[in-house]
Amino acid sequence: MQFRQKALSKLQSPEDLDVPVLLARPQGWLVLTVTAVVMAVGCFWAVTGTVSSKLNAPGILTHAEGSYLLQSPVAGQITATLAKEGDTLPAGAPLLTVRTDRRAETVRTVAAGRVTAITAKIGAVVATGADLATVERMDQPNDPLVAVLYAPGGSASTIPVGASVELTVQSVPAQRFGVLRGRVMAIGRNPETRQQISDFLGNRQLGEQFSAQGQPVAVMVSLERSAGTTSGFSWSSAHGPPYPIDSTTLVSGAVHLTAQHPIDWVLP
Repeated sequence: MQFRQKALSKLQSPEDLDVPVLLARPQGWLVLTVTAVVMAVGCFWAVTGTVSSKLNAPGILTHAEGSYLLQSPVAGQITATLAKEGDTLPAGAPLLTVRTDRRAETVRTVAAGRVTAITAKIGAVVATGADLATVERMDQPNDPLVAVLYAPGGSASTIPVGASVELTVQSVPAQRFGVLRGRVMAIGRNPETRQQISDFLGNRQLGEQFSAQGQPVAVMVSLERSAGTTSGFSWSSAHGPPYPIDSTTLVSGAVHLTAQHPIDWVLP
């Protein structure tokens, strides 16, 4: 009976045709507007936006032409060193003297450059082909310094020329002086073997170190110059370290990769 009485009273009451229909509250319109804006921005970014990532790789500061190992042409005993580490010598300059059973042989530089290491000491007995010194190829003393990174072999296609690079220099505290700035100037076409790396750097130990995880790809990085720092290069800090940086210094590089259009649309 209770439901019957409610139904009868509903039929007897006039319809509220003059009362406006409330489709949504103001709060609902606000939520709907915000949702639509977020979706529109998301769709626009999906088509035109970019996603940045970093590729980390070890490397070394050097000059663009690399270094070479100077080896003994004869077997004998080292009797004299005619230059010291750090000297810049022309091609054909005398560097060491090796005495054989018959005569003394002068070991000369193959190409112009700076002597970075002399491994043979006076009095040492060496065999033919033994490593005597490492010389970094340099035509001029002010040849620009570069960084060579050894990235994983499969990552070459993801590294664009001109990408920005942040270099953490082993001899510079990054927390205090920041990181060195540079840009990718060239990328090797093929992965390099341990021997190829050793020949370019003039150091077998570095060849083993950089190829420990497989055959890497060489990435050459130009360093950004700055007249306002002691080192002459641009750093993430205001002035960088209060001392110059030298070649043959190990670095760790972070290459900034940029991938266009992060969302791939799947079409039937």
